[in-house]
Amino acid sequence: MNPTTLPTAPFDRATLLSLLHEVPILASLSEEDLHCLDDVEQIHLAAGTLFERQGEAARYFYVVLTGSIRIFFHKPDGAEVTAVTLPAGNAIGELPLLAGIQNPTSMETVEPSLLLRFSEDEFWSLMTTCPMVRKAILGNMAFRLQRFQSHTLQQEKMASLGTLAAGLMHELNNPGAAARRAASQLRENLLRLHELAAKFTYLDLSHSQKQCLIDLQTQALAVKAPIQLNSLEQSDAEEALAEWMENANIANAWKLAPTLVSIGFHPGELDCARSSFTGEIFSDALSWLEALVSSMQLVGTIEESIGRVSTLVAAVKSYAYEGKGQRQTLNVNESIYATLVILGHKIREKQLILEKKLDQDLPPLESSCSGLNQVWTNILDNAIDALPEQGHIRLKTWSEKHATGTVDLCITIEDDGPGIPLDSQPHIFDPFYTTKPVGVGTGLGLGIAHRIVEQYGGTIRFTSGPGSTIFYVRLPAKPPTP
Repeated sequence: MNPTTLPTAPFDRATLLSLLHEVPILASLSEEDLHCLDDVEQIHLAAGTLFERQGEAARYFYVVLTGSIRIFFHKPDGAEVTAVTLPAGNAIGELPLLAGIQNPTSMETVEPSLLLRFSEDEFWSLMTTCPMVRKAILGNMAFRLQRFQSHTLQQEKMASLGTLAAGLMHELNNPGAAARRAASQLRENLLRLHELAAKFTYLDLSHSQKQCLIDLQTQALAVKAPIQLNSLEQSDAEEALAEWMENANIANAWKLAPTLVSIGFHPGELDCARSSFTGEIFSDALSWLEALVSSMQLVGTIEESIGRVSTLVAAVKSYAYEGKGQRQTLNVNESIYATLVILGHKIREKQLILEKKLDQDLPPLESSCSGLNQVWTNILDNAIDALPEQGHIRLKTWSEKHATGTVDLCITIEDDGPGIPLDSQPHIFDPFYTTKPVGVGTGLGLGIAHRIVEQYGGTIRFTSGPGSTIFYVRLPAKPPTP
């Protein structure tokens, strides 16, 4: 590619040296060190000139003397993203030449610009014969790579945060919706109880009738939680009670039966009501009893929903504030549990079977590191994505004590998915390597997990084959200070 250059005469040596000394990576070099740049091609480019294209072979190294350059790339979906705009004083294009790769980005001028352009042969000659320039170029590349890695890691964290936020909204929506439904039904029940209570005040109830209502109320309130029956037993009990109530001319018998069965009522226990009350009063008495029982169960539902929200908040707090640079004691089981809470919606969507064998006597982990939850998140998220519906995930924790007295915490995460392809296994901890479809994975997750485990002084490895992939994480209970 030969970009159109503006017909401008090259600068003389004195002007060129003055411009080169304004380039930060060359500013400290002497005039003698810069002598090897005397005969380099100078090109003047008009604003908006595209002079390097993403995906094409890299052939040039540039030093921007005046103007500015926009570096951009196209994502797999075709969207254009500007990575950075570089002002005068920057060197660009060394990375693909040194790495022998195609251009990862495109470059165009933002305004009329003057560049020094080195061909590939000239670049390698420069690197060979000008040690001070070589040192400056490599130092600049190292700095740029460090910034790029920091940027990509931040992007990965933001992507993880987006995933977790979506998961949290999923998790909060269920108990929130359940509490709202229960509150609405509770309002209806309270209105029904009020109407029936008002109706009873106008009735001249006998002592036996009042005692019957009190006995039924006492029996109903004594049941702290719905009785657990299997599906067949529950269906048979509801059908029997509903038929009995229909024969007694009870209104809405099929609606009242499930609630009464849930606290253990059967026809024999309602005989006192049938013998004490007649006609419409008997129907009102059972409706009052059902409204009372249902209201208590709805209060339980609201309590359970609020408790679920509190559990989620605690899990997110544990996930977000784990570590933070201060030496602290961590419970690995709680760390894993917090991650499972956050990923719970993905597990339920696929109806995955989760088997946990967590050592309740697991020693605490003492460390000033952070990010342990991210290890579990990245491994579990990959397992969930790989598994078909109703697949299995098995979690196990235990400790091992060595002869030296040190203790290791051991964690395994296993799934029965298709396994990691053999040709991919040597690369799964490599940055940007992923077997997921384009746009689904960044290829950074397991690399980050590997780095975090190493910060804890531990090791992470895996075995994989069709039907079984197991990740093994081993952490010293008292890792060294990083």
